[in-house]
Amino acid sequence: MNIEITEGLWLDEFGELSLAEMEAWSGLTEAELQQLVECDALSPVTTIEPAAGRSISAPRFSAQCLVLARAASRLRDDFDLDANGLAVALRLLDRIRELEAELHHARAQRPR
Repeated sequence: MNIEITEGLWLDEFGELSLAEMEAWSGLTEAELQQLVECDALSPVTTIEPAAGRSISAPRFSAQCLVLARAASRLRDDFDLDANGLAVALRLLDRIRELEAELHHARAQRPR
């Protein structure tokens, strides 16, 4: 009998993750995450943190970004995609989700 130990992360919609946490939990490297941000596939929530008497901006990511980053990691592994390919795939998946939600809403409005 094999026993496998796994880790879990409880996400809520208001939680935010640092770049290091995103790297650790998503399976993507920091460079890949930065490329996805540059391609607008991931949108960090930037917060201002005081450091030594001055304000600096540190990128923070929503829990939804972690879900997208994990999907990007699986797509990269399964289809050997680069950052640009991942950005296109993530946008297409997002558009599919939007269209499915619109379809669900339209079906709910239809009289029986």
